[in-house]
Amino acid sequence: TLSIRTRRQCHRRQMASAMRFHKTILNEFYQVTFRKKLYSDLDEWLVHYHNERTHQEKMCCDRTPIETLLDGKRIWAEKNLSQM
Repeated sequence: TLSIRTRRQCHRRQMASAMRFHKTILNEFYQVTFRKKLYSDLDEWLVHYHNERTHQEKMCCDRTPIETLLDGKRIWAEKNLSQM
């Protein structure tokens, strides 16, 4: 006959050491490795996202975010000078 062994359900406190171990692996290994591997790709993508890719948001109006920022700074400087 086939016997199935079941385990009694553990309480959260009994699993704390395993949960801490999983959190340590996540924080000290996976996330660090993932960041190191993707930082160069992320940097390239962020340059593309901010400088080359146009946005259709209300404030961007088919401009890149850096163009929107620079235009906003220029407009703010003009308004600031005209108020003085």
